[in-house]
Amino acid sequence: MKAAVVVVVAAAAVTAAAAVAVAPAAVAAMAVAAVPAVAVATAVAVLVAAVAATAVAVAVAIAGDPVVPALRSSAPGPQQLIKLLRPHRRRILLAATCSVLNKLFDLAPPVLIGLAVDVVVKRNGSWLAGFGVPSVPGQLTVLAIVSFLVWSAESLFEYLYALLWRNLAQTVQHELRLEGYDHLQHLEMAFFEAGSSGRLMAVLNDDINQLERFLDHGANEILQLFTTVLAVGAAMVWLSPGVAGVAFLPIPVILWGSLHFQQRLAPRYREVREKAGDVASLLANNLGGMLTIKSYAAEAWEKQRLERESEAYRLSNRRAIRLSAAFIPLIRFAILFAFLAILVIGGLQAWRGVIAVGSYSFLVFITQRLLWPLTTLGRTLDDYQRGMASTDRVVELLDTPIAIPSGQRALPLEAVKGTIQFEDVGFAYGGRLPILEHFNLEIPAGSTVGIVGATGSGKSTIVKLLLRLYEVQQGRILLDGQPITTLRLDDLRRAIGLVSQEVFLFHGTVAENIAYGSFQAPRSAIERAAAQAEAAGFIEALPQGYDTVVGERGQRLSGGQRQRIALARALLKNPPVLILDEATAAVDNETEAAIQRSLQEITRHRTTLVIAHRLSTVRHADRIVVLDRGRVVESGRHGELLARQGPYAALWRVQSGLLPGEVLQP
Repeated sequence: MKAAVVVVVAAAAVTAAAAVAVAPAAVAAMAVAAVPAVAVATAVAVLVAAVAATAVAVAVAIAGDPVVPALRSSAPGPQQLIKLLRPHRRRILLAATCSVLNKLFDLAPPVLIGLAVDVVVKRNGSWLAGFGVPSVPGQLTVLAIVSFLVWSAESLFEYLYALLWRNLAQTVQHELRLEGYDHLQHLEMAFFEAGSSGRLMAVLNDDINQLERFLDHGANEILQLFTTVLAVGAAMVWLSPGVAGVAFLPIPVILWGSLHFQQRLAPRYREVREKAGDVASLLANNLGGMLTIKSYAAEAWEKQRLERESEAYRLSNRRAIRLSAAFIPLIRFAILFAFLAILVIGGLQAWRGVIAVGSYSFLVFITQRLLWPLTTLGRTLDDYQRGMASTDRVVELLDTPIAIPSGQRALPLEAVKGTIQFEDVGFAYGGRLPILEHFNLEIPAGSTVGIVGATGSGKSTIVKLLLRLYEVQQGRILLDGQPITTLRLDDLRRAIGLVSQEVFLFHGTVAENIAYGSFQAPRSAIERAAAQAEAAGFIEALPQGYDTVVGERGQRLSGGQRQRIALARALLKNPPVLILDEATAAVDNETEAAIQRSLQEITRHRTTLVIAHRLSTVRHADRIVVLDRGRVVESGRHGELLARQGPYAALWRVQSGLLPGEVLQP
């Protein structure tokens, strides 16, 4: 409520400034037409009330005061845009003030032209002569000085509104992109796996840029258009109500056309933004899969796919353009009708002496100022609908609920011992059969536990649930006796180091990638982590050593080198819990041997969870757990499991390449 009061007070100040700016010109114009003083006072009061009502309506809508709920549009786009702009209401009011004042000063030249005609025709009997300037040269000098001041003020406020609106647009663009990206980072992995990164890129980039373009000039154009209609319309009514009535006849047609076009354009521009997301999604996928495209000689096929998507985007744009382009001709015909009416009817009234020649000149010029800006309404409406379509997509992203909220209990890193318990855990990916059912597992602090099993048995799912990338649907997971749902999410993930099969390296140097997540780590710690991961040798052999740029996704390095850098990254983090999820599945024997040597050192004094297809990776684990269809079917040390001749022994026999009947050796 306080914010609304402040904004309304500011709106009142805007009204006062507008009244001061427009009143002299209005009084002068009416004096040319010899309008009685009572009519002058009434007209000024009406103008002030109109400007005040508009200013208060805009202020209340932005401030969100519930006193005038009817002022807010029921359309989702405007409501969401007002919500997004509400933190910037002071800057908006200042920019709006400059826009209104600029337009009021821009409307002054027709008044000055009318006064000049009045001076030339009436000479010593003109309105300006009543202010003690009887000579025509003196009056023209006064008009020249006033014109200079008016043009200077108009230029000043044009500079100010351009500066304010553009900076506002850039600020909103910056804040919205950061807010959208930050919200994305807090969404669960299921959101990203179900959606498309290209579509998200289109929202964070193209849609936010489209909104920025509307705020850059569209908001100012709408505001100045309303100012023109209010100010010029009031002045025309004061001078000649009959002529003004004729001039206003096309305005309902224009407004009807605007609303009609807006309703038909909205779904078309929504479709345009969706098609743009499809194109961005395809491009992102293809650029990431260029190796596969080339290896399968699928360039022509992918070009055809892109051609189809791009053609769909082009056609959706064409449908929107065909409709929006038809708007301006309609406006032009309406303007032509009004201008001809003013030209003929006003000319006849001036010829008969009903209105002064100066007033007729003023009406002819001011009609252009009233109606011609409406030709830009089509472009402004076009920008508005594009902006609203983009706003809806951005807000839809921001309104996506966070399915995995953070707990409130802090988890100091130094206090973590590393005992992990899965109690009766059940989980199924959306629309699929359960992958874990009544799963129970306890991992003592400081131990190394290997988890093996066939593809789809739930090994990697355990990791995702432990990191709370997904939420358990049954049972619970505890870390040191505390349910992980009660722990702060960032603290939980800081306590766990993950090295996955799919290593992701960022574009940057080797040192920067090792230090990712431990951004303040000194070079000595980075080199020590690299040595522990058996990565120091190949890093020092690179052209710039630790300062070698690895390229996007680490494409300048081999798979084994990327894997060891990922391991060094996890070791530098020095987590109490270390998870190796298929860390050796895609590496050569030499790299696997290097990682094995590293594991003997780095698994000491920390809880280590090793998930592997290669049983040699978990051979020396304190305990090996065998999963099948989401359940523990065997558990024990390597030798014990071989002696049982169960599922683990069968896997070991297959990986050892033993033929039927050959003796199994531990």
